[in-house]
Amino acid sequence: MQFLSKTNYAINVNISHKTIQISNVCHTDSLGLTLDSALSWKPHINQLISKLNSACYVIGSLKSLIPLETLRMIYFSSVHTIISYSIIFLGNSSYSNSIFKLQKRVIRIMMNARNRESCRELSKKLNILPLHSQYISLSLFVVKNINMFKFNSMVHSINTRHCSDLYLPTAHLTKVQKGVYHSGIKVFNCLPTGIKSLSGDIRKFKSALKRFLLEGSFYTIQEYFDWDLLSNPSLG
Repeated sequence: MQFLSKTNYAINVNISHKTIQISNVCHTDSLGLTLDSALSWKPHINQLISKLNSACYVIGSLKSLIPLETLRMIYFSSVHTIISYSIIFLGNSSYSNSIFKLQKRVIRIMMNARNRESCRELSKKLNILPLHSQYISLSLFVVKNINMFKFNSMVHSINTRHCSDLYLPTAHLTKVQKGVYHSGIKVFNCLPTGIKSLSGDIRKFKSALKRFLLEGSFYTIQEYFDWDLLSNPSLG
């Protein structure tokens, strides 16, 4: 499989092993992930949608038979596990909105809500993170692998209020900008100072992060990046 950008075209390459001709493929499976040549995550997300539709049907069938708390346990075992696996890779993909719509559909079913009713408060009542709030947990990946990153204080000698933030290197390719490393830095740097200060204690950091994300219940990544302006309009 050749990995290509939108501006590149596949090169006709003939590869063989002994007498066997190896053909080029558009996508392949690896460790439970379906990768395509453009790294768009579309084929993988299409597979997730099929699984989530089945889970949605099961929860809808059981809703009138079991209590909400049991239904919530089924949600975490059949929906949350599907959404959270590989979320740090596909969470900022434009195709992930299809998964978010299904997640909201499941939540409405669980809470017996109308089709167009907002799920923000419903998610809070169930202690369920919306898809993009789950993606923001990418900051936990950063903390667990902090040795892979540099702080601004290591790069610039000037002492500013951002010296404790992670250094964000320049990147021109969209794939790089939306990748785990680059996006992880942006997500971490936007966290409240009190949470970032806990990065030396993973357990406390994870607990504080979850409380913050449950309270914010962010529907989009941009909404998260703007959270400080929303909570302090005078800064806008």
